[in-house]
Amino acid sequence: MIPPPGKGSLYIRPLLIGTGPILGLSPAHEYTFLVYASPVGNYFKEGTASLNLYVNNDFHRTTRGGAGGVKSITNYAPVLKPLLRAKEQGFSDVVFLDSVHKKYIEEVSSCNIFLVKGDVISTPSTVGTILEGITRKSIIDIARDLGYMVEERLVTVDELMEADEVFTTGTAVTVANVGSITYNGQRLSYVLSNINQRMVVEYKTSDCGLVSQKLFKRLIGIQSGKIEDKYNWVVAIH
Repeated sequence: MIPPPGKGSLYIRPLLIGTGPILGLSPAHEYTFLVYASPVGNYFKEGTASLNLYVNNDFHRTTRGGAGGVKSITNYAPVLKPLLRAKEQGFSDVVFLDSVHKKYIEEVSSCNIFLVKGDVISTPSTVGTILEGITRKSIIDIARDLGYMVEERLVTVDELMEADEVFTTGTAVTVANVGSITYNGQRLSYVLSNINQRMVVEYKTSDCGLVSQKLFKRLIGIQSGKIEDKYNWVVAIH
């Protein structure tokens, strides 16, 4: 069942799993291809409210030479323990740093991450440890067409803490605004209306508006057919 417009979406996930009769460390000789289709609401329990993220520098999602750029269960399993701990403390999700220098942001456990500084939007470059998300690419294309300068590069956690605005992207997440980020015991808030006043250590607001909402509205407009799709992303199914 497809939810009515504005009430949710139909989430489609293809899955490939080795099912050959083998017990040992080797590639499977047979595979099963499945496609799940399920009606879903917002990915985060916060709904459309801003996210509260926690920067984890003890655990790492992946490392150089690994399969971090592949959408595989091997990249989900390492985030589960730190994600569970973060949620027990009231956070929405976890921001992971690179495993070599431990100062460059990579991904949130379930999505890509962007930061805004003035008219410049920056996101970590995909260099083998970061998934090349489809929604990430779509938002980059839309942002550039709207006149923003988009940089794909190494982004330090210090830059994240100095940003005007932070948001995340993903197939299930779409575009989610970040209300606060906690790093090394310091909580930095970006949107004052979503702050728990008792927990705030430092305030930071953006005077450039919510860029993430502009990008989100454009993306949803294209997906729903309300805005012309000049990218040929939408495919009619009869």
